Amino acid sequence: MPISTRPISLALPFLLTITLSGCSVMRSYDDELKQTIDLVGKGQIDQALTQHEANNTGGDFDLLYYLEKGELLRLKSQYKDSAGAWLLADQKVNEWENEAKVRAGAILENVGAVVLNDKTRRYDGHDYEKVMLSTRLALDHLSAGDWNAARTEIKKTHEREAIIAEINAKDTEALEQESKEKGITTTFKDLNGYPVETLNSAEVTTLKNGYQSAFSHYLAGFVYEALNEQGLASPGYRQAIELQPNIKILEDGLATLESRPSLRKPTETDVLFVVESGAAPALSSITIPVPVIVSNLGVIPISFPVLHSDPSHTLQPNTIGIDGKDTLPLAGVTSLDTMSKRALRDDMPGIIVRGILRAAAKTMSQKALMDQGGGVAIAGIALNIANVITESADERTWRTLPATISIGRVTLPSGKHDIAIGSSKQSIDIQGSHAIVVTRLLGNQVYWSQPAFGPQMPVYTAPAAIQAIENTDSPAITGPNKKAPSKPKKKKASKPAQQAKG
Repeated sequence: MPISTRPISLALPFLLTITLSGCSVMRSYDDELKQTIDLVGKGQIDQALTQHEANNTGGDFDLLYYLEKGELLRLKSQYKDSAGAWLLADQKVNEWENEAKVRAGAILENVGAVVLNDKTRRYDGHDYEKVMLSTRLALDHLSAGDWNAARTEIKKTHEREAIIAEINAKDTEALEQESKEKGITTTFKDLNGYPVETLNSAEVTTLKNGYQSAFSHYLAGFVYEALNEQGLASPGYRQAIELQPNIKILEDGLATLESRPSLRKPTETDVLFVVESGAAPALSSITIPVPVIVSNLGVIPISFPVLHSDPSHTLQPNTIGIDGKDTLPLAGVTSLDTMSKRALRDDMPGIIVRGILRAAAKTMSQKALMDQGGGVAIAGIALNIANVITESADERTWRTLPATISIGRVTLPSGKHDIAIGSSKQSIDIQGSHAIVVTRLLGNQVYWSQPAFGPQMPVYTAPAAIQAIENTDSPAITGPNKKAPSKPKKKKASKPAQQAKG
């Protein structure tokens, strides 16, 4: 009796995919980026960039290549080159957005992930990476002095969040339906041997979601405020509070929004200090036997991603020294470490379903070949070896992002100031109505970014009704730190400086 060709046809997709996918299946992104981050932690940015290029050859660069390169160039203070890399990354995210709007709800449509492993899928970025890309681009534009370009990226942040929310809702609904039809349990808590505590801590579960950050929205409020758009600044500050409640600096951003212009003198600058610490957590692969009903088979080994925080890169200062005496408190407002865990927690149902379908398909194909015996069984053995070798979770993630972001805000006299973070000091000439000073701590290095100086705003002039009262002998209404004049005096309105257009 002739041997059926069906078992062989079942095996061919697996063997062909292994051949075509090449080293991408075996590539360890975790190992590559650990070396890169170690170099950055030693201050060897050029070497880190060289290694990054060596790890990415062929010219067909993926999203992660541009994300990591942009961050390395930013640490080197090459803001235009950094923005250029990130704009190329942004094009890829835009492609995902356009495709996702069409295919929303088709979460399991990628055949490669089912046939081999999730590494064969095109990397579209975790949701928090897509949103953080716009925030990082905004910081580049600010450091280059282009506040209007930063405003464009900030606006894109809100739009991107809305798209992600819509796509996720449709994908979740489709995944629940698929799981119900196939009888698959999608909770990671049922994975015996999985470190559940990494995704189930209070700080992870209390996050609203895994892609909105308080820092991004507070930065939006600050930029809009610097551009004299208080009406847009207010929602930014309010959203930051909703994402991270009970943090004073966030609450003050909204509470004193209307009064701040009158409190700041023309010779003073509203300064936002941003201190970024550490590196985002790494992903590794863990293999767990999962009960799956496939013919008479019982358990099948499936690989799942696990996040690991890097304790050697998590120094998070509590204060900033100013001029050798003033100490400005810092408040941690965003933990990308925590956000990445929340994102993985939300992604686990899809990862579990893809893993189970993949394992079942591999096992059925292997069993069909083995049942034929003879020469065909040898193909089954080869396929079994290939299945073991290629079974791996996706380790790809934007590793050069900071682990935590803290902020401090203070009004300083315009001019030179000595700023200190730990043992690192920097003399900065503060200018303009608003300024942003970004610092990155990684390993034993402190990287100071070029300060961003905001556009000159018009000197605050009190409304006519308040001026009329202040120009009387009554001290009933006087601005903070103002004395009521003893005699009526007419005030000459100052000429407003040219406002930056939003």
